[in-house]
Parts: sequence; C-alpha cells; structure tokens
Amino acid sequence: MGKIFCLLGKSGSGKDTIFKRLIDKKVLNLKAIIPYTTRPKREKETNGIEYYFIDEDKLNNYKNMGKVIEIREYNTVNGIWYYSTIDDGQIDGNNNGYLIITTLEAYVSLQNYFGKDKVVPIYITLDDGIRLERALKREREQEKPNYSEMCRRFLADERDFSESKLKSAGIKKVYYNYEINECINDIKKSILSYY
Repeated sequence: MGKIFCLLGKSGSGKDTIFKRLIDKKVLNLKAIIPYTTRPKREKETNGIEYYFIDEDKLNNYKNMGKVIEIREYNTVNGIWYYSTIDDGQIDGNNNGYLIITTLEAYVSLQNYFGKDKVVPIYITLDDGIRLERALKREREQEKPNYSEMCRRFLADERDFSESKLKSAGIKKVYYNYEINECINDIKKSILSYY
C-alpha cells in the first residue's frame, strides 16, 4: 500500500482516541508515526507513544543532519514550542500503511516530501462547543491545568483550519466525530479502500 494517513482536526476533535483505536485494528495493519516536540509532556503522556519529547538542542541536531521532514513553531503562553516529523527510519513509504496525527500545514509538507499520491488526509470535525467542552475536561485532568494555552490553541485552530486553508490543501472528505464508533467505522472503510 505505502500510504501515510494523516489524522487532522482541531483541538478536542478526538484525534488521539481515534488514532489509538485505528492502530489497534489489525485488519488495517497501520504503523504509528510518532512526531517530535519540544513542549513539556502532559501528565498522562508517555515518551515514544504520543510524541518523542526532545529539547531544542536535539531538534537542532536533527536539522543539521537534514532529517527534519517538517517543522512547526508555536509561540505559546509558555514560550516557543516546536513540533516536527523526523526522517528517523519510522517510515518506509513503499511497503507499509502509516498513521500520524498532524496539522494541516504538516500534512502539506508530508505531501511535498513523500508525494501527493502517498499521503491521505483524514479530517475530523464536530461542533466547536463540544470540542471546547472536551478540551476543558482534558485540561482539568492535568496536575497543573494550563487554561491560557488551551484557549490559545482553540483560537489558533480557527485560523489554522479555516475553510480557505482546507480548500487550498485539497481537503474534501470530512469525518464527523459525534459518535466515535460510527466515525471510526467510516474512516476504516476509507482506509481499506486503498488496499
């Protein structure tokens, strides 16, 4: 197959849950691509599962080696955080199906790096009020909730996933996550259509 499926969506749209459930579906035989970040690890995250948590020195080493596929910089209420996809051997674009949670900007960069025929978008969406409730619930579960950063992400998503940007990136198919099992089944059918 050799496809990279990119889970895209605003904060609180359910990407993490959907990602885990799709990876667990043996019939899909997807391998996870783990991105890198310099942001602090959240309480329930594990290094090498959601992200590889690295510092800026390590990120600069990857840059110097020419291993950075794409990189994004966010000026947060806690300082600048970087997110990136690194060519670290996780991806063999010819033989496997892969799944990654990423941004619209990173999706376009992955297409430029691997080819448009190899990278497939899976855009998850739902009502903004529900997303905000979910984000607030997740933040409350943190040992030190960071509501300012949660609000910054929510507002940034409005710009980052605007209709014009979605259209420019060629995103046509939308998956609505009002009922998680139904959403996952729709995505599963779409992925299987590439086999």
